[in-house]
Amino acid sequence: MNISRIRLLFLGLFFAGGVMAAETHQADIDRIVESLGKMVKIDPKEVSPTPVPGLYEVKIGAHIFYVSADGRYLILGKMTDLKTGKDLTEAKIAKARKEAVDAVGEDKMVIFGPSADKARHTITVFTDVDCGYCRKLHSQIEDYNDKGIRVRYLAFPRAGRGSDSWRKAESIWCADDRQAAMTRAKQGKSIPERKCDNPVAEEYELGKMVGVTGTPALVLENGELVPGYVPPERLAKILDRKFPKK
Repeated sequence: MNISRIRLLFLGLFFAGGVMAAETHQADIDRIVESLGKMVKIDPKEVSPTPVPGLYEVKIGAHIFYVSADGRYLILGKMTDLKTGKDLTEAKIAKARKEAVDAVGEDKMVIFGPSADKARHTITVFTDVDCGYCRKLHSQIEDYNDKGIRVRYLAFPRAGRGSDSWRKAESIWCADDRQAAMTRAKQGKSIPERKCDNPVAEEYELGKMVGVTGTPALVLENGELVPGYVPPERLAKILDRKFPKK
């Protein structure tokens, strides 16, 4: 058999193997979608093979988990490549979190700082008006801004619907000057109670979906979630290290 025929045979086997692998993956994905469909609706596009044979990754919103090819076993947790030490899960969770947060749109956020094109960094903060550390963060909002950090606020009243914090969050959104109302409320001062169409419920549910369990919760520009208060100078150093600007 000459070299040309060997190459053609090799390419044919390689192509056939690729098709068979794709067909196998699709069969597995269909089985997983059917199995999970008994509990929650799954988009087949959100199921993909992992480096581990017989194990598939499933993404729902900003949540990542793993399911066996037969659709029987579900695994919660992170996958780590022990050879490289790389966390294979967190980067994908962060990406999904960023997409979910950005999808809200800045027209539904209360923003402090320079415009996006002039800011050095932009963070998104899930905040509760009555949270002590949220108030501490906001009391230094000018320091964050002076360091080039633009702060986008999303509402996350921890006490839930019907609470005083929830009503304050709605009143801030419905105020004529949202920034002034936010600052006044975070200083512990009263603000007029108002009602209007507002994104508080949407943002609260989003926070729970992306892993917010307390406030303040900072979402960095790559989608990484940093829980708790971080002083302006320290945060600026973290952001400059993670996202150096040319």
